[in-house]
Amino acid sequence: MSDRADLPATEETRRGRRRPRPRGRASVAGVLGELLITAGVLVLLFLGWQLWWNDAVMAGSQSSAAAEISRNWIEQDRLARGHTAAPAPEPTGYGDPVVAAAPGPADAFAVLYVPRFGADYHRSIAEGVGLDVLNSPQLGIGHYPGTQMPGEVGNFAVAAHRSANGGGMHLIHQLQLGDPIYVQTSDGFYTYRFRDLEYVSPATVEVLDPVPHHPDASAVDRIITLTSCNPFYSTAERIIAYGVFESWQPTSAGAPAELATIIAAQAQG
Repeated sequence: MSDRADLPATEETRRGRRRPRPRGRASVAGVLGELLITAGVLVLLFLGWQLWWNDAVMAGSQSSAAAEISRNWIEQDRLARGHTAAPAPEPTGYGDPVVAAAPGPADAFAVLYVPRFGADYHRSIAEGVGLDVLNSPQLGIGHYPGTQMPGEVGNFAVAAHRSANGGGMHLIHQLQLGDPIYVQTSDGFYTYRFRDLEYVSPATVEVLDPVPHHPDASAVDRIITLTSCNPFYSTAERIIAYGVFESWQPTSAGAPAELATIIAAQAQG
């Protein structure tokens, strides 16, 4: 009677070994699917990078253009006054704010400063809300034609992108009650104070009325309205920020105290 141990090693090995199962070949559809998924991920990553990079480049370009406009206005005022020192503020202020005439299409006429958006935030405001303004590397913020001008009784309404082409209103949702909103023109500086936010549909154009949402009312206040898309990367609705006029001062009086550092930095740029 033989034992398994008596069998030759080669035979034992042959009997005990299992034939390996053949590997299944990858199908053409499977390989193609994996390639498409990989390509899709790469495209999404590229688009995200491209969007972020384009936004950053545009923001820097728009800020530089706004700083140059501001410097020019201040220098022109200094030359007009013959290099004399700025007069001391009058005890009762500077009277009613100067209201300029509406500019031509795509003409830059003001610079917006919102400290809540960061110390380096300043953007040019131009007439119109078309892509030639909102997508411009020199502009970025547009004034709704037909709405009032800075300092004028009624509604000075402007628009900007939220998260593209410089994202001029990227942080609009972070505004807090009482935050200053400054508008500089060739005439001087206009100070508004933020009051509240609201979210509306794109069709709610009543936010642009001299008295928002009350088209038949007569305006008695001077307000500013900032508008942008909401949520991020979407045009589903609009986010609206309102501010109320507080004061104004001519260029000869210098910038408001909170803007002094920013204006000084621009002068050195």
